[in-house]
Amino acid sequence: MPDTGNTAYEGQDLEALADLKNYQNWIMESFGPFLKGTVLEVGAGSGNISRLYVDSAEKAVLLEPAANLIRILQNRFAGRRHVEIVSQYLEEAMQQHSNPLPRQHFDAALLVNVLEHVDDDVGMLKRLRSLLKPGAHLLLFVPAGAWLYGSLDRICRHVQRYSYDRLAGVVKTAGFTIHRLHYFDAPGVLPWFVVGRLLKQQRFHAAQAQRYDRFAVPVIRRLEQKIRPPFGKNLLCIAKREE
Repeated sequence: MPDTGNTAYEGQDLEALADLKNYQNWIMESFGPFLKGTVLEVGAGSGNISRLYVDSAEKAVLLEPAANLIRILQNRFAGRRHVEIVSQYLEEAMQQHSNPLPRQHFDAALLVNVLEHVDDDVGMLKRLRSLLKPGAHLLLFVPAGAWLYGSLDRICRHVQRYSYDRLAGVVKTAGFTIHRLHYFDAPGVLPWFVVGRLLKQQRFHAAQAQRYDRFAVPVIRRLEQKIRPPFGKNLLCIAKREE
């Protein structure tokens, strides 16, 4: 997916996965401490992650190119004056005359399930680096394992799934120092493989996802807090612009 333009998001996955509160809180357990000051979230979607941190930030800029999702964001965060919603892709917003994204302005940039949609991932991260203050953090959450790529990835319009080394290389090439990079949700590999590779399911089922979130995620979260798995359905990265 190019990093320019404006469109409507027609995928069904956001709706089906909107209520996975345990999973979302698990992600935010790692990212939350860095989402202070001025935060830029790229690909905010319908705000399911945004809602968990915006009230802790001094200012939050939510970047979302899909017009139908912008309406949801505007309704969801109406009345919060410190939340700015920008209906553009990153590159487009940086090029416009009244630039809402000043260089070396942000304390953190957050991308949850976004980078895998972008053809030029290194280019996107380089642009983000220019927007971050020295010492600011880049927070990434992406799907892992190229061999897991299947029907569900195609539904989501994923360009790729990342290996550990691939993501590390992209982040370092973009000029960041990695402070933490690890696999996330090892047991989630099996259902994703079965549903997306074996059954080739063409639709996300909210009930299945919610059962996993309710019964499996709390247990997995406790286990992976103690032991980092050698593989997983996702990768979580915390990187830093050092200067």
